[in-house]
Amino acid sequence: MRSGQIKTALGLAMVLVVIAAVAVGCFAASGSSTAKPTEHDTGTPVDWKPEPLPSGGLQRFTSHQELKDFLGTAPSYPGYFHWGAERGTLSLDGAATYSVAENEPGYSQTNIQVEGVDEADIIKTDGEYIYLATDNLLVIARASPPEKARILYKTELEGYIHGLFINGDRLVVLENPWLAYAYGPERSLSFNYVTKTSVRVYDVTDRESPALQRELSVDGYYVSARMIGDYVYLVASGSAWIANDNVSLPRIYEDGGTVEIQPAEIWHSDTPDYGYGFTTIMSVNTVNDDEEPVHETLLLGGASTIYVSPSNIYVTFSNWSSEGEKTDIHRIHINEGQIEYHAAGEVPGSLLNQFSMDEQGAYFRVATTSWEWNASTFVGGQSNGVYVLDQNLDIYGRLQNLAPGESIYSARFMGSRCYLVTFKQVDPLFVIDLTDPAQPKVLGELKITGYSNYLHPYDENHIIGIGKETDAGLYQGVKISLFDVSDVANPKEIAKYEIGDRGTDSPVLNDHKAFLFDRSKNLLVLPVSVAEIDPSQYPGGVPSWGYGEVVWQGAYVFDISLESGLEFRGKITHCDGEEAEKGGYVRYYGYSSCSIERSLYIGDVLYTISDQQIGMNDLETLEVLGEISLS
Repeated sequence: MRSGQIKTALGLAMVLVVIAAVAVGCFAASGSSTAKPTEHDTGTPVDWKPEPLPSGGLQRFTSHQELKDFLGTAPSYPGYFHWGAERGTLSLDGAATYSVAENEPGYSQTNIQVEGVDEADIIKTDGEYIYLATDNLLVIARASPPEKARILYKTELEGYIHGLFINGDRLVVLENPWLAYAYGPERSLSFNYVTKTSVRVYDVTDRESPALQRELSVDGYYVSARMIGDYVYLVASGSAWIANDNVSLPRIYEDGGTVEIQPAEIWHSDTPDYGYGFTTIMSVNTVNDDEEPVHETLLLGGASTIYVSPSNIYVTFSNWSSEGEKTDIHRIHINEGQIEYHAAGEVPGSLLNQFSMDEQGAYFRVATTSWEWNASTFVGGQSNGVYVLDQNLDIYGRLQNLAPGESIYSARFMGSRCYLVTFKQVDPLFVIDLTDPAQPKVLGELKITGYSNYLHPYDENHIIGIGKETDAGLYQGVKISLFDVSDVANPKEIAKYEIGDRGTDSPVLNDHKAFLFDRSKNLLVLPVSVAEIDPSQYPGGVPSWGYGEVVWQGAYVFDISLESGLEFRGKITHCDGEEAEKGGYVRYYGYSSCSIERSLYIGDVLYTISDQQIGMNDLETLEVLGEISLS
């Protein structure tokens, strides 16, 4: 939930944040590796833990001087601050197994990749109450039944709320104070980027009067978080900088006390990088307030994506060399808040996002796009590959040279299969068999116009794709597809629905948590900003590059089934009057306070959420039942 004014300010702040360090790594351990699993050892995920590798390529600093010397040798500004994450952004993502959405409790939950690994989001529900964050505003609302719906609690916190978790009667709020920074001596480039990420745990037994039970903070801006059982795993990153001949060390704060993390506690690699940042991974028990948090701090460069299964964290970052781009991967075992470094490896190419990775049994599978450059001809090209790694992160099987000249637009691993969408002019959907992890192979492919940015399982033989239609290689409106992959050699698009013209957009294309789907209810809900082209502006005919103006924003509601495909049921908007007619701020910025960002259902009521209100509609007829104003 974001207001237009705050978004502008936050956007300026995030420019500085992007400059700031993001780097995540892992912790070294000693021991010897055990034998690999056999090539047929796949199936249900198991807690197979080989002995940690001899060093994992990481070590701790022995002194403050060693840390300062290490930063001083970085290829960026010597002796001053060294910003990290110059080659990527960090996210905490994970899935060990996939599951289709059939919400037995009678209400929908956050769209996540794996059961048991919850993802922080701006909206949560427990089936009776809705918990939401909009900028720095925390709201608890009675949602069910709709005739009793009302705001129970509303408060402004000190900073920007990134996400929430609800665990029984415990509400977890993840917050950054508003960005603060200061220039260094004589306003040199060594200015000090300062912010903290806070974890607030509330007892919400009385929803009208939540009680703050504990608050912990760590230096660095919020990156991402997951909750497994009662434990929240938080990742926060901040810059590694030198001012007045001293390295600014990260700190942890709780109950009025401050602990400075010492160099001997910080893990690093001897491999040089172009930027460095301190990244702290901290686990917090959300139920037992007396349990001390567990934390580890790392100094690495350019982290890109983290994948978390119920028992492992996989940390990846891009690495350029004369041989081309590679992705370095580290595996860290986690259990009840504890962490232990186990293995390191690498694969060619770069990852698209969290869905490019998956853990299945004793194997880790990744899909990458590689850029190959011929120095003699000055010609480069792309190709794609799927790699299977064992738990020591050695490559166990590979499938390369997929779709030369194209790049991966979406990926989804489902059991023993991998589905890839690549794009350049048309949209090839590849079905890849991973039954034999030593020998991945293509089973079939489908070439259609358009592409999918997000793939979601309908069931084990059908997939939903959300993306864009294309014309002459240029994207157009939003496209929803339903694919049948039961005949793996001949996948088919059995249904599709197109929304708007070029310029139409949906947050689902970049954020899977905005997607609502429930197979048992034949329900699919998509927030959309609809753009339309005025043909009168193009007397010679509308070209493929023609761009429309946003004229409407809201949620499209569909029935989806194998029998009837995609059937449009209706749409819901929170914008009215001139704002709805002209698209409001959406027309120019793609956002308005009336923009619907999330949807959920409780029983037979569909709830849509914007900064202005929580709208309530009958799930079957879409009849308006009421609204809860957030103003």
